[in-house]
Amino acid sequence: MTSTKPTALRGLLLLMLATVALSLQAQQTFTTISGVVKDQATGKALPYVNVTVPSEHVSTVTNADGGFVLKTRERPASVILTHVGYRTRRYQIGDQLENLEIRMQSSTVVLSEILVTSGDPRQILKAAVAKIPHNYSPQPELFRGFYRETTQRGHRYIYVAEAAVDLYKSAYSKPVNYDRVRIDKARRLISTRQTDTLGAKVQGGPTLPVFVDVVKNLEYIFEEAEMEHYDYRMESPTAIDDRQQVVISMRPRHILPYPLYFGRIYIDQATLAFTRVELELDMTDREKATRTMLVSKPTGVRFRPREMTIMVDYALDDSISRIHYIRSTSRFNCDWKRKLFSSSYRVSAEMVVTDRYPEACRINGRSSFDAHSSLYDKVELFEDPGFWGKDNIIEPTENLENAIDKLRKKIAKDQ
Repeated sequence: MTSTKPTALRGLLLLMLATVALSLQAQQTFTTISGVVKDQATGKALPYVNVTVPSEHVSTVTNADGGFVLKTRERPASVILTHVGYRTRRYQIGDQLENLEIRMQSSTVVLSEILVTSGDPRQILKAAVAKIPHNYSPQPELFRGFYRETTQRGHRYIYVAEAAVDLYKSAYSKPVNYDRVRIDKARRLISTRQTDTLGAKVQGGPTLPVFVDVVKNLEYIFEEAEMEHYDYRMESPTAIDDRQQVVISMRPRHILPYPLYFGRIYIDQATLAFTRVELELDMTDREKATRTMLVSKPTGVRFRPREMTIMVDYALDDSISRIHYIRSTSRFNCDWKRKLFSSSYRVSAEMVVTDRYPEACRINGRSSFDAHSSLYDKVELFEDPGFWGKDNIIEPTENLENAIDKLRKKIAKDQ
């Protein structure tokens, strides 16, 4: 039986043999601010913190180690940091620009007793959906973004691809098929070990923010008929950007031909704008999960899904909520028939909106990235450390940074 639900998130993976590409170079100048963000009380690194320059539409997010690099046109006086469950922090920039250590203080939020005790989560969700035309841009907009996808075999990275992209978002009254993504520049690194010939591609790659924009792509989880397939409950409130958030959890209530999701939804109490959506695919039926995650695979390979998660963040700017950060992670096992042991794989794809253009020039269809293509097939290897120029990226974690160095050395040795 195949899935009858038309979903843009089906087919996040495509397994195939990996190859090696060539190199190009480019270089620009910029002002760089770098550092690490930690919890004030525990000293623990904080991942996925939004770091923004208040005077510009420039931002990034911290990596899994809490690290960030932010490149700006001019030297900023301060940066603003926001994170779920923490007070917003405005950090003043002094003489030091790099290797900053910034601490954030956790916050306690208490919503009104009436909302907590008598609020119906389903009705709150429906009210939030009804407010989308007011809370999200009624005009088309053009953004600059950074996209990265990685594949790990066990604990070792075997594939890394990155791209600087332009993202055209049509008005939220328009469907997602009006949105476009254009790759400006990209690079990739692929392991040349013979045992790493089995790799994973992310179909659609940089078009991820088009299709996982669940606020715009309502048919995925927020369409009224789809909401009937879930049970909802109120969870403990929290804060994001010093704004009180209603937190609603969701879980499947029906068995359907396609898998549903477990999730957590954050809604701004004052505006009823969706601030964050976290989803985890129901893995109860592995065959259904496989059909959702996998497009194709080599003959003789057995695919065993373990997990698929999606996180979508929206940032409030000038009274308008805009998509800001997207992350998709898939974990699975693969083995060749007649082999005793299987290998575990982890595929991640993430994009952060790093800048907003003053004018929304529409991206021509011919220059846009095909949602059925993969970045894996579309880029070449760029080894110049200055390649990204003034573009903002998500700082690689320490493990990924080491993996990139090893992959470069291995490729250089084999060439």
